[in-house]
Amino acid sequence: MLKCLILGSVAALATLTAAPIPAQAAPQILAPPVPPNASVRPYVKVDGKTVVLRHVGLIDGTGATAQDDRTVIVTNGRIAAVGGPNLAAPAGAQVLDLTGRTVLPGIVGMHDHMYYIARPNMDAAGHSEPPLMVPQMTFSSPRLYLAAGVTTMRTTGSVEPYVDLNVKSLIDAGGMVGPHMDVTGPYLEGSSSPFIQMHALRDAADATRTVAYWADMGATSFKAYMNITRAELGAAIQEAHKRGLKLTGHLCSVTYPEAVALGIDNLEHGFFVNTQLDPGKQPDVCPRTAGDPTLLAMTPESPEADRLIRLLVDHHVAVTSTLPVFEQRVPMHSPLNPKAMAVLTVEAREAYLYARNLTNQAPRDRYADAAKEFQNDLGLERKFVAAGGLLIAGPDPTGNGGVIPGFGDQREVELLVEAGFTPVEAIKIATLNGATYLGLADRIGSIAPGKDADLVVVKGDPSKAIADIENVEIVFKDGVGYDAPKLLESVKGRYGQY
Repeated sequence: MLKCLILGSVAALATLTAAPIPAQAAPQILAPPVPPNASVRPYVKVDGKTVVLRHVGLIDGTGATAQDDRTVIVTNGRIAAVGGPNLAAPAGAQVLDLTGRTVLPGIVGMHDHMYYIARPNMDAAGHSEPPLMVPQMTFSSPRLYLAAGVTTMRTTGSVEPYVDLNVKSLIDAGGMVGPHMDVTGPYLEGSSSPFIQMHALRDAADATRTVAYWADMGATSFKAYMNITRAELGAAIQEAHKRGLKLTGHLCSVTYPEAVALGIDNLEHGFFVNTQLDPGKQPDVCPRTAGDPTLLAMTPESPEADRLIRLLVDHHVAVTSTLPVFEQRVPMHSPLNPKAMAVLTVEAREAYLYARNLTNQAPRDRYADAAKEFQNDLGLERKFVAAGGLLIAGPDPTGNGGVIPGFGDQREVELLVEAGFTPVEAIKIATLNGATYLGLADRIGSIAPGKDADLVVVKGDPSKAIADIENVEIVFKDGVGYDAPKLLESVKGRYGQY
């Protein structure tokens, strides 16, 4: 009965669905390149006007088979040519022999953040004191993203939007290390948020005003959050679309079908936070179950999954896969990455290990549902792509603190392979698909002549061993090659502090 009522309300809202719109934010996301200034130059490893990458494996980002022993020529920040080992180097070019390395497109991180999550005075039993905080990591986050090969990122919800906008301006001006940024405005949240730093929308008019203000300030996308109402969400979508901008959502109070009917562009967290089948779901209220019963019931083979995926595909709604943050809920599933742990402060690392141990040491039956939900989501993401859906990727570096900028983006690609995608398909989801959503596929996301030289050089071959995606040595952004290990060293022991 409840399901019928929900479907009926969706049908009534369908008349509000906006036609798909182009992203007008693209020119703002990719600012014209400028030379790095004195504060950035210590992290630059390659900076020739013309650079030749010789004897590299090539994963071009389109999902095509990887190629061996290729040559990539970069001139004035663009890819000038791609060819075989005999492709001639232009006169005066800087030639790099990259035997044993692979080049792939820069990652387009579509659920990244500029903050850390902090639970004050957390102890080994998991107890902490309110309020839950999300301190801004303005210095360390951009460096971590770029060091891991993320050359373009969407902040996907901001707690300090002025800071994020100013960071983007500094990076674009060559005065700070970091990726290109799609700055999402502050969370569009209703009442009852657990986060003290978020503004609670008062009504639909407040949602309209909030989107209008932050669009005027320079935000290039928006994100709805768990307690927003349908009226507020509809108003926010309408205002964003009026300005040629897109809106995504980590939902709960609003179900996926309801959001589709309102014209949403993107849904975050795969299929983990859809509440349409949660028992007792009330309109505009986030249930305590937060989508768990829906995902347990919606197996990839179920009729409910068929209907939902067809609805998403027919309405051109993208889905963002954020597997690393949900992997943390499954005992013994997430590897403990020593390089990632090394960038955390002592306090942040201690808090994460407390949370990790509580999960790993608990009786397995306590987490049986979490393991099943994770597997159901993997299957639903595969099915969504097979049906023609646009799956994009990001790690959501929050949760219990175990998902860290950059490292989490790499782990997301590895988990897409675990989900059943081939390595080159997973890399396409994390690169070209994100560029496509942003309206930037003609500039970034794949390796082809004429495109921006946003490239990642890794030791090994991720097409054969996906974990090699972690072995980043050089990251090219607008043709400037940054020293990835040096960037990591500069924030060692600092993530969680600043």
